[in-house]
This record gives sequence, C-alpha cells and structure tokens, in this order.
Amino acid sequence: SGEFYRHATTEASQATLASVSPVFAVMKLDKEGNTTCFEKKKTELYQELGLQARDLRFQHLMSIATRNNRIIVRMEFLKAVITPEFLLVLDYRNLNLEHWLINELASQLAGEGQLVTYSLPFEFRAIEAILQYRISKLQGRLNTLQPQILETLEALVDPKLLSVDRSKLHILLQNGKSLSELETDLKVFKETILEILDEEELIEELCLSKWTDPQVFEESTSGIDHAEEMELLLENYYRQAEDLANEARELRVLIDDSESIIFINLDSHRNVMMRLNLQLTMGTFSLSLFGLIGVAFGMNLESSLEEDPRIFWLVTGIMFLGSGLIWRRLLSFLGRHLEPPLPPHVSAVLKKSQPAAGRVEVKSSLKAEAFGLSRSALTNQ
Repeated sequence: SGEFYRHATTEASQATLASVSPVFAVMKLDKEGNTTCFEKKKTELYQELGLQARDLRFQHLMSIATRNNRIIVRMEFLKAVITPEFLLVLDYRNLNLEHWLINELASQLAGEGQLVTYSLPFEFRAIEAILQYRISKLQGRLNTLQPQILETLEALVDPKLLSVDRSKLHILLQNGKSLSELETDLKVFKETILEILDEEELIEELCLSKWTDPQVFEESTSGIDHAEEMELLLENYYRQAEDLANEARELRVLIDDSESIIFINLDSHRNVMMRLNLQLTMGTFSLSLFGLIGVAFGMNLESSLEEDPRIFWLVTGIMFLGSGLIWRRLLSFLGRHLEPPLPPHVSAVLKKSQPAAGRVEVKSSLKAEAFGLSRSALTNQ
C-alpha cells in the first residue's frame, strides 16, 4: 500500500507539472519558405528537438548558442531554434512579428530575398536573415533618433536665446535616454558576435550541415570551408554594428558639445546681466556720494549761501558733474579689470624669437667648442 501511494503521488506530481508547463506558439519555416503554425508545450518541444529545458529559457538579452546540432538564438524579443532543415520561431504572436515572418523571412528562406548565402546550407540563410532583421531594427531606431536630436539641438544652440525652452530640454533628455539604450543594444550585439568570432570551435559548431550532410562535409574538406564562410558572415554584421555604434557615438559627442555651448551662452547672458547690475550699482553709488551736498543744504541751518539765487544751479551742476566723473572712472576701472588682454601680434613674437634662437645657437656652438678644447687638453695630458 505504501509503494502504491508513493507511485500514485509521483504520477500526480508529474501530471501537475506537465499541466503547468508553458505552451509555446510556434511558427515553423522550412527551406522552401512554407509556414506552419502550431502550439506545443515546452516539455514536448525540447524533447522533440533533443534539447534540455534550460535551453528554451531564453533568459539572456542576446545569445547565439549551439546544443545537440541545434542553434538557439535570442535577440531581444526574437526567440528561434535553427536546425539543418527548418527554423522555429517561438512566442511570435505577442511581439508583432507576423509581418516580418510571413512577408519577409519566408521569402528570404525560399531564395527570393537579397541574402548572399543562398548557395550555402539552410542554417546560413536563417542566421543571415535574423542578423539582417536585427541590424535593420537598430538602423531604424538610429534613423528615427538622429533627425529629432539634430532638430532639437538646432533649436537649443542659439546665441540669441536668453533662456532655454524646457520642453526642448525634455525632448532632448528623452532622446538622449533612447540613444543610450541604442548604444547598449549595439554593444551587446557586438559582444555577442565577437565572442563567437574569437572561438573557432563555436564557428565550427554553427555549421550544422557540415556534420549531418555528407555532401556538405565533402565540399568543406575539398576547399569550400563553411567555417570561413560563417566567420565572414558574422564579421560582416559585426562591422555594420560597429558603423552604427560610431554614428551613435558621434550623436552623443554632438549632444555633449551642444550642452557645453548652451551653458556657455547662458553664462554669457548671465555675465551681461551681472555687469549691467554692477554698472547701475556704481551709478547709484556716485549719485548718492554727491547727494550728500544736497543733504547738507537741506538741513535747517542758516548760512549766507541760500540767499544767492545762483547757488542752486551751481551746487546741482557740481553734483551731476562729480557723479558723472566718478561713474566714468569706475567704468574705466571695471573695463580694465574685466576685459581680457589682447593677444600679442604674431610678427612681433617671431621677431623676438629669432634673435633668441640665434643666441641659443651661438651658445650651443660655444659650448661645443669649449667641450672640444677640454677634450683635446685631456688627450694631450
């Protein structure tokens, strides 16, 4: 009874695990471009492909690996398994991949596209089609970001602007974030390809038909090395990703330079306002300084000056004239200490440097002669 209970419990647990196993929506594409869609549980799928459960986790952001003469590809949202006879795309319904899978990928695998690997086995066409799709997506993101960033920077980098539009800065911040994500994706793409290019065994494992088809194996041994073809294919898309990364890097440098220009313009306008404020402060100081004369005459003290009708205009003139002179002196002092000095004239610098060079040559010749005389004296001794 105990053995029967344990056996029933094991069967029940296995049935429970099988019932909760995820179901993949699979699209199968063969060499002729024929498409078949079906649903299959994960356990059944990896058993049919001769894989293990961990091979279909797709936990990496991007990976290209080989297991049991199968190529497992994960590129962002694309999950695929490549065999020498067909290509399986998993979980394609919720990723908006139907248009590419049916209209483009099927025709490319059938030999109606613009791939360069039609003369090679099926896995070459599948890998090239997937890499081309990924590069085209990255190129499209860059083509979308580039005009937006350039337009925003052109609107921001204007020396006539006294302030910066916050909406433009918000757009630039969003575009900069999208550009950083694009740079990260390009970096991951290049690192994944470079890891394969650095290992000759991985490149050999990607050539599936070389180990299953005797004719392909004979062609590879007779001079058509499929491993070299696979290496050239991966290197081609690595160079394309490198070009996209360089363009993204140039955009990043342009954003950084534009930010520096924006800060310089704002600092320049801020300095103008500070200088204007300083000039007004000096004018107020000069007026208040000579305004003491009016304060002195405004006191309730009797003198003989208030009886003269011409003394009002004389004191007023002295006040304004003294205030103006002091203000001018302060402005000249401010100009001497704030304006940068003029650079020296180039011709004057050259004229001054030529005699100095002549003196250096004379000194060096005198040192050489003295050194020669000292050596001759030593040899004579």
